[in-house]
Amino acid sequence: MPETEQLTVSQERLPGSQLAMTIEVPSTEVDAAYERVLKKLSQKVKIQGFRPGKAPRSVVEARLGQDAIREEVIEALVPEVVNRALSEGAVDPIDRPRVDILEFERGKPARFTATVSVMPEVELPQLDTLRLERPHSEVTDEMVEQRVQELLETQATLVPVERPVQPGDVIVADLEASADGVEVPSAGRKAMEIEVKEGVLIPELTEAVIGKSVDEVAEAEVQMPADTAEPELSNKLAKLRLTVRGVKQKDLPPLNDHTAAAISNGEQQTALELKIAVRRDLEEGARRLDELRYEQDVLKALVDASKVEVPASMVDHEVAHQLEELEGRVQRQGLKLDRYFAYSGTTANEWAAKARPDAESRLKVDLVLEKASKLLSVNPTTEEVYSYLLSEANQDEELKGQVEQLTQNRTAVDYFRHRLTRLRTLEALTKLAAGESAVQKPENEGA
Repeated sequence: MPETEQLTVSQERLPGSQLAMTIEVPSTEVDAAYERVLKKLSQKVKIQGFRPGKAPRSVVEARLGQDAIREEVIEALVPEVVNRALSEGAVDPIDRPRVDILEFERGKPARFTATVSVMPEVELPQLDTLRLERPHSEVTDEMVEQRVQELLETQATLVPVERPVQPGDVIVADLEASADGVEVPSAGRKAMEIEVKEGVLIPELTEAVIGKSVDEVAEAEVQMPADTAEPELSNKLAKLRLTVRGVKQKDLPPLNDHTAAAISNGEQQTALELKIAVRRDLEEGARRLDELRYEQDVLKALVDASKVEVPASMVDHEVAHQLEELEGRVQRQGLKLDRYFAYSGTTANEWAAKARPDAESRLKVDLVLEKASKLLSVNPTTEEVYSYLLSEANQDEELKGQVEQLTQNRTAVDYFRHRLTRLRTLEALTKLAAGESAVQKPENEGA
């Protein structure tokens, strides 16, 4: 077989992280491929009057036809040549090459193009110029009082009352649900006890039920989300009927030293100590939320300032992965995916089209963070990865007993290495953006 250097290969970068290679194969290699294919075919083709493999080459060619032989030679030679060209050019494709034949005849050099998607080039801004002001959320006296009231509610007693429903009440009610005029029995509930409170009862029903008395019905039309627990209501405009069967009001105890001790399980002995502890907890929660918000703002600023084209094939793969996860969730609910889409009033193609923008955004974030981790030299050691894996597993009931297996599973270790690398990269970026540390620009860093 001719040596690799006999191939003539030129490369051209195309939009969308595509690479086009124009490959020329010398005529000697083309002719050799024809000989190998004809020899192989002559062993298989049955020609009357000749034993297998004994028919003259011209007879075999006449029997098969030049076009069919050419296609066989192309199928035999081109994939091998493309793989050689990719290897010699140090090209790492992320999808299968798309080949277009330009010239391919016996006795002549062959020319064809192979177009592949490659990992996109990511251009980040100068990281040491990334600056954002940290947010600072204030905890007010009103917020402390509200939290104390919520804690007092845990000690409240429920007292039946004969009056219309008011905000904050707990009602006993029957729920019925229908979609497209057809009742969905599995979504119904009998004598359920539910609090008429924001974040507990859906807003449409909360508004409808206030002012209703026992045996009166509150109705509301609600656009159900795609991931609702009842597939038959998924993405549907559902009609919900809530029949009030009983009304209870909450009687809260007064805030005193006794209730403070009860609420805190003895950790605070006085009402004042409880309020101080509540403020401290709210301030710590606000600090963590500020950190998370700042991290998200920094990441968004970095991604917005970066240049990267996510290949369509990467998005296709991500959407397919999401579809597999959706199918798993649906199957755990006892449904097949096609039935789920039928209930949702959509199709797999429509679902995939809607999923693409979010999938592309996530991939862009991942690519930007990967490039940033390299520029910031974030590379956790194996010991650090194992320590992180152990810490995360001990916080997950399903993983607690699988630590040994996880540490011996390369895929699992790589997963936790990726997560730890990402966390540390985000930490470094937030410090940079706050002006708390500096990064030395690598010599090969782009604009």
